[in-house]
Amino acid sequence: MKSDIEKVVQTVCESLYGVSISSSIVRTEKKFGDFSSNIAMQLTKQLKRPPMDIAKEIIHEIEDNNIFSKLDVLKPGFINFTVKDVMLIESLKLTNDLQKFNSSKQILIEYGDPNPFKEMHLGHIYTAIIGDTLASLLESSGADVKRLCYQGDVGLHVAKAIYVVGEYMKWNLDGLEEAYASHSLGYFYASGEKAYNENETAKTKIQGINQNIYKKDNDIVNKIYDLGKKISYERFDKTFDDIGVYFDKKYFESESSKIGEKLVRDNIPKVFEKSDGAVIYRGEKDGLHTRVFINSRGFTTYDAKELGLTVLKHGDFPKADISIIITAAEQDEYFKVVLAALAKIDPKLAQKTIHLSHGFLSLTSGKMSSRTGKVFTGADLVSQVHQMVDLKYKDSKVKKEIFLAALRYTFLRQRIGIDIVFDVEQSIALEGNSGPYLQYAHARACSILAKAKNIDTKFGDKTLQSDERDLVVKICDFPDVILEATKLYLPHQICTYLFELAKEFNSFYEKNRVIDDPRMNLRLAIARSYKDVLEEGLRLLHIPSPESM
Repeated sequence: MKSDIEKVVQTVCESLYGVSISSSIVRTEKKFGDFSSNIAMQLTKQLKRPPMDIAKEIIHEIEDNNIFSKLDVLKPGFINFTVKDVMLIESLKLTNDLQKFNSSKQILIEYGDPNPFKEMHLGHIYTAIIGDTLASLLESSGADVKRLCYQGDVGLHVAKAIYVVGEYMKWNLDGLEEAYASHSLGYFYASGEKAYNENETAKTKIQGINQNIYKKDNDIVNKIYDLGKKISYERFDKTFDDIGVYFDKKYFESESSKIGEKLVRDNIPKVFEKSDGAVIYRGEKDGLHTRVFINSRGFTTYDAKELGLTVLKHGDFPKADISIIITAAEQDEYFKVVLAALAKIDPKLAQKTIHLSHGFLSLTSGKMSSRTGKVFTGADLVSQVHQMVDLKYKDSKVKKEIFLAALRYTFLRQRIGIDIVFDVEQSIALEGNSGPYLQYAHARACSILAKAKNIDTKFGDKTLQSDERDLVVKICDFPDVILEATKLYLPHQICTYLFELAKEFNSFYEKNRVIDDPRMNLRLAIARSYKDVLEEGLRLLHIPSPESM
């Protein structure tokens, strides 16, 4: 509906003034109408005329349009639009027609990115759910989306874990599988981190193991590495599968390392420079900071590997229009430097790369740290939410569906970028702004519709009562909400909308009879559209919509 009004206003402005200008249409307070525009104030500088005069000219030109029942001008030049009831009712049929503005694009989106030999923590779960949802939204806009995951299977963190496993086994591989089974991956990494920082002998050995990993020249290290990597990925895949996340392709640092090293060395001194045996990028010239891309021991850092990953992606998907990378906000400065360097190597590749970051995630019980081993892991969170759902909904036949709603919605309802505290009890509640609440709202609508044998769409009255109108207006907002949430990469806008929609319906239902009311056919049609929109919105968030709880 909003986009239709924008087109009308833009057409009028082109006809009257010969200008092409983007018309900003927004929802307005009920007492003023349905929508409002400041287009006259946007034009006043160009036309050098008072905005009130411009606004009056515009509404005079469009007052015969069959969309509106009322047009008003308010100082200093706002135009308010009230849509005809019949147009709102007709729009109910189009609420699931989403704009395919990305129909010719291929979009890459990378998310999740847990590292083997470390635990998948809450941030990985958060990143994965955001990325998976954005992929869903972009697909709804017509894009060919490729879901990617990048995992750090080489580096010091791996060497630290392998060192502890080797010492624990006294470098004898008998019972290696039992060793992995009896300890968490986080334990091995945290112990290796401690040894590296506190014991020079251990530090030297770990540095040697790191070289062994890259060179693959030690059979014992290779076997510890291969089994640990296999176990890591099996555990990651189980958790991802449980939360409804999947990938089209996975990349590994062991693949990107050599490519990144070559790219860096090939661009000395054009982009990078040598410094004390290392290769660096001086970010200060871009208002950033200096970062090491190849260290003094000749190993590539995360930075160079990231450049190598960009090359790998481009090789696999050369026609991709956009490449989105989602990480925690703590990597913001790192990505600014990497993208600044990439812009000097391949400007086009840098221009289509977008870094999105989310805030810090914690539990109501406190913080976490992978370096100390005091980690409440992603698997722990998944398990705890499952347990809480089992307790609260012990007789339900849709526990898995409720679990997904509780977990995914809690992450998605907050704006990307702000810090989140995850409250497990609130996440599973049937009251308040939660996923299960929206599922219950959907089930309630299904129950109402099930009581009607048939819904006659040929109802005669095409006028809306006040409560009906409020609900219909909210339902008709759905396509515009999806459009904005997709363009701005902000899935929380959908959560906010669905919660407000459910509240609007509940308010309507408490005041108005549906079944056996003289206006039953119209109200059933509204209820069905409401149910369909709620279901589609949840689907885009990859949250199931059970018909009963």
